[in-house]
Amino acid sequence: MKIYTIPECDRNYLENKYHKTSEPFNSFNRMAYHGYEYDISTGLDDESIRAGLEALTSSLEGESRPIIKARAIEYVLDNTRIDINEHDYFVGIYSWSRLIGKYTVAKWRDATYLKAREEAKSTKNIDYGRTGTAWIGLDFDHTVPDWDSLISLGFSGILKRAEDSYEKLCQNGRVSDKQEAFYRSVKIEYEAIIRFIDRLYEYSLTKNFAKASKISACLKNLREGAPQNTLDLLQMIYIYFMISESVDHYQVRSLGYGLDATIYPFFVRDLEKGVFTREELTEFAAYFLMQFSAIGSYWGQPIYLAGTNPDGSSKVNEVSHLILDVYDSLGLYNPKIQIKISKSTPKDFILKALDMIRSGTSSIVFVSEDTALKALMRNGATYDEALDSVIKGCYEYTTKANCIGISFNTFNALKPIALVFNNGKDKATGIQVGLQTGNVADFKDFREFYYAYLAQFDDIIENSLHCLDHMEKYIHEVNPSSLYSATIPACVESMTDALDCGIKNVSDVLINGFASAVDALMAVYELVYEKKLTTLAELKEALDANWVGHEKLRIKALNCKHKFGVGDKMADSYANAIHTFFSSHFTGRKNCHGGNYEYELHSARAFIEQGKKTEATPDGRRDWDDTSKNVSPTTGMDKNGITALVRSATSIELSVSDSGACLDAMLHPSSVQGDDGLEVLFSVLDTYMSRGGASIHFNIFDADTLRDAQANPEKYKNLQVRVCGWNVLWNNMVKEEQDMYILRAENII
Repeated sequence: MKIYTIPECDRNYLENKYHKTSEPFNSFNRMAYHGYEYDISTGLDDESIRAGLEALTSSLEGESRPIIKARAIEYVLDNTRIDINEHDYFVGIYSWSRLIGKYTVAKWRDATYLKAREEAKSTKNIDYGRTGTAWIGLDFDHTVPDWDSLISLGFSGILKRAEDSYEKLCQNGRVSDKQEAFYRSVKIEYEAIIRFIDRLYEYSLTKNFAKASKISACLKNLREGAPQNTLDLLQMIYIYFMISESVDHYQVRSLGYGLDATIYPFFVRDLEKGVFTREELTEFAAYFLMQFSAIGSYWGQPIYLAGTNPDGSSKVNEVSHLILDVYDSLGLYNPKIQIKISKSTPKDFILKALDMIRSGTSSIVFVSEDTALKALMRNGATYDEALDSVIKGCYEYTTKANCIGISFNTFNALKPIALVFNNGKDKATGIQVGLQTGNVADFKDFREFYYAYLAQFDDIIENSLHCLDHMEKYIHEVNPSSLYSATIPACVESMTDALDCGIKNVSDVLINGFASAVDALMAVYELVYEKKLTTLAELKEALDANWVGHEKLRIKALNCKHKFGVGDKMADSYANAIHTFFSSHFTGRKNCHGGNYEYELHSARAFIEQGKKTEATPDGRRDWDDTSKNVSPTTGMDKNGITALVRSATSIELSVSDSGACLDAMLHPSSVQGDDGLEVLFSVLDTYMSRGGASIHFNIFDADTLRDAQANPEKYKNLQVRVCGWNVLWNNMVKEEQDMYILRAENII
């Protein structure tokens, strides 16, 4: 591998472009910062823009919301400060903290949620949120624009296509008020983008440093049309990303349709025509990746690589390897890398990624194309559409340019266990959040307990969907998606917002605490009925006391033989039953937009946040501790090794998880050393995928290293941890989170 470095002065600039590294930084609120100061002659500061937005939106009261939002975006792009810097190839936008939100999206969202509660005649969604039972909300965080349209047309071409479509509709005499508002909002926003690029171009002409001429030529191409070379392409992706994510309130969860596949035709053409050298192209890729590292999103910015062509050959190419090499050389942990793999993926490419992982780069996840293919075709995608799918989040997959998520809802599979023990009441708040399933001490057998659990879970799901129906129907009024929708051919043809059924609108439903729920059920079975070590009444007493005074019983609960993740047939069978039970609520069911519900076996941060609101449970877990995450075992419970873990995880049909399910695997460094160790790691990956795995990521740790890192953080500034669908630096984690990784590392065999 050729080692690539960015000059120290440039790297220092890039690392401080979005926030000052010498000052405290909250990655959850990453947009609330500025880095270096911009030329004040180029625009207004944030405070002045906010004042202008308040006056503007007040003057537009009564106008349609797409127009109000478009005018607000226009105001920011016309007035924000800009920069062209000698240390960077990518432009600077000063006001990147979603300034329009207070005056548009946030205001409309709050009003809509209130209206939805009144119409639903239910506050269950609030009760569920307060008690860690379920989260229910609209989703603006998992969009993938049609990169094919953007790349082939450019911003001006996107506008021209919308103008042509509108003219055609007018000629047919059938333009509704809603279509008129959609068109006007697209026109306002894309004309503003073109003016924004014009401003950047004119400003670039005032610069005479080494990079300036390349930047100027790039901006000139982008203001006139489609990208002509690799730098144009990357600049266009970056500009769209920054406007969508930081102004328009829509996260962009894919940079190109596979960053390597998107770059490759430009890369080859640039080399053949002598437009850029290989060294220059490598440099552009490095500065591009550094943007997302410097932005510092807690969740990470996804990019995906590889995949399979229609003829069955792999999409892995020279750029695929170049991206990994540059990423490794720069020591990045963000953006996070998703690798789509199948039997056609070259082994040397997989081994390169695995070698990076065992060397400390935990930001790579492998996604099975075979499982994605099954899942997507199950929901109506054609073979070609499913094969050419995109990754729209941490590892969720969807089809290109014809589907968008409108809600993101997380259900706590463990909470119904606690509700059974408390006859439907939440311990902390006293809210009757669940069904009154009776006094648990009166249950005669495990079957009765298990049925009560399913009844509680069913009630939570159905109440949540009732509330969700009333929220989702207003989503296009909460956050019109004109910027995104203009990239989608079907939306432009019909002049319809994507979130107003311009394309398929799906509702994402996630399950959290999956293994914890299985382990808790199995603890009830084993302790009360199989071994008769306690009664349900005594077990309830222990849970009410948070296990205090019942330590011996807790140890027995923690050491039950029936655990998910150890290859236990009974536990795995109940895991499959819960998985099937949950998914059965959504199979064939339509949301209020006529789209599908798509199930993900994915937790995001719910394993922490919902855990904080879930009382003690029979698996030995104490009040407010974390739950399990994804399709992974409860922390510290995978005691029979990686083979047993893989066997448990693949004992359920993961393609039933419509848009993803990820296994978190942890291995000891000694097991993956040398050439033989790399083959071991490859074998684990290959076995998991061959058995129907969906996605998998790795942490390669030993407990001693983690304990030392906790005690001496200054020695481990670059230590990375894969958390769930993202990774963070060890030193950025709170002690309680670090302790959970130490606990799991202690049980690696």
